[in-house]
Amino acid sequence: MLFSFVLNITITLAEVIGGILSGSLALLSDSLHNFSDSMSILASYLAIKIGERERNEKYTFGYKRAEILVAFVNSAVLVGVALFLLVEAYKRFKNPEPINGPLMLGVALIGLLANLISVLLLHEHAHESMNVRSAYLHLLSDTLSSVAVVVGGIAIIKWNILWIDPLITVLISLYILREGYEILRESVEVLMEASPNLNFEEIKREIESIPGVKNAHHFHAWRVGEKEIHFECHVEVNDMPLSEAQKLIDDIAERLKSFGITHVTIQLEAGRCGDKNTICGGESG
Repeated sequence: MLFSFVLNITITLAEVIGGILSGSLALLSDSLHNFSDSMSILASYLAIKIGERERNEKYTFGYKRAEILVAFVNSAVLVGVALFLLVEAYKRFKNPEPINGPLMLGVALIGLLANLISVLLLHEHAHESMNVRSAYLHLLSDTLSSVAVVVGGIAIIKWNILWIDPLITVLISLYILREGYEILRESVEVLMEASPNLNFEEIKREIESIPGVKNAHHFHAWRVGEKEIHFECHVEVNDMPLSEAQKLIDDIAERLKSFGITHVTIQLEAGRCGDKNTICGGESG
């Protein structure tokens, strides 16, 4: 990730200079995209390091949410950059400007090579976390945009098609919007403690199939990090010794592992709750 960061910062500077000298909006848009990539990679690296810290009395869940927070910021920046580029492309469509095709093409080829190296470096790690995936998608989208800029440079050199420059910018921006939105939506769900993709009715049936369980209700589920799912609920039982209650709780926790749940909190009760709904309207648990 650090090597990719150095590569992208270098290419950003090269594309800014090349874009200004050549007059290419597509090259400048790619440099802005590269800069956001560089910042996202650096932020992702720092978030991973923060996430490795041990839990303490203040952060009892640890620091895993740092990666989700960075993924949110990265994707929000991507969306903002894409909208800005769309506005600039519209202005360029209305008022085309002369472009130095050979310079645009040369800088774009250098950027393409650097982005390909960075994508290959992060490809095998892209599935490990939302945070790394957001950085990888930054680089992948920038690689695709570099390909488009290269094609645009060739078209400008051979046929002097100036409108292809803002057109490429629009295509790059729309791609950025789509990819950025998906990560933004998922990271917001985690930060807002939205329930992960769990079938509560199936979980309820599984718990209530255990001998001694009369009812399971008041479900709460959330993700601390991308892969750490916490679940809590109330379970109604008959009065029983603490040793039997513990065996029951252990049985429930073991069964819930099959749903991908990593941490379980069970509140046993005997005729306490009047509301037996799966989701409770006002009960805090």
